[in-house]
Amino acid sequence: MQSRSLELLVGFFVCLGIAAVFVLTFRVASLDSVGDSGSSYTITAKFENTGSLARGASVKLSGVRIGRVREIGIDPETFQAVVSMEIDGSRNNIPSDSNLKILTAGLLGEQYIGLEPGGDPEPLKNGSEITFTQSALVLENLIGQFLTSFTQKEPSAAKKSEESAEPKAAPKTDGPAPAPAK
Repeated sequence: MQSRSLELLVGFFVCLGIAAVFVLTFRVASLDSVGDSGSSYTITAKFENTGSLARGASVKLSGVRIGRVREIGIDPETFQAVVSMEIDGSRNNIPSDSNLKILTAGLLGEQYIGLEPGGDPEPLKNGSEITFTQSALVLENLIGQFLTSFTQKEPSAAKKSEESAEPKAAPKTDGPAPAPAK
C-alpha cells in the first residue's frame, strides 16, 4: 500500500516538473501577445548590419516593450537588411521621423531594437518605413579595428626608438677642432 502511494506521489511531481518546463519555455520564448489591445500595425526599416538580431526580438521605446521583430530579410537591390516590426496598436502616436537603433541588453546579451521618437506631428501608420537607423555594433569588428589601429601605430614607435638609439654625429665646424681640456 505504501509503495502505491509513493508511486503516485512521484508521478505527480514528474507531471508538475513537465508542466513547469512548458511554462518556462513559453515565457522564455515570449510567445505572449504584443500588447493588450489585440490590434497592431507593421513598420519596416533598413539596416546595414543587424548583428544577431532575431525574429521575436523586442522593439522598445524608453525601455518599454511596444512591439516585436516579425521578419528579417534582404533587399535585393541595396543588399541591406530589411526588418519588419509589429507595433502594438495602442502606440499609434509615434512620430514618423523617429529613429531606430539595434542595441544589446547587457554586455553580451540579446539584441533588441530601440526606438527614439522624433518631432514630426505625423504618426507612424501601417506600412510606414523608418529611414533613420543605426546598425548593430559587432564586437568582432570593434576588436578588429582596435587591433588594426594598434599595429599601425607600432612601426612608427619602433622607428622613433631606433633613431634615438643611433649615436648623433658631432656638429661640423669651420676651422680646427678645439683642443681637449686638461
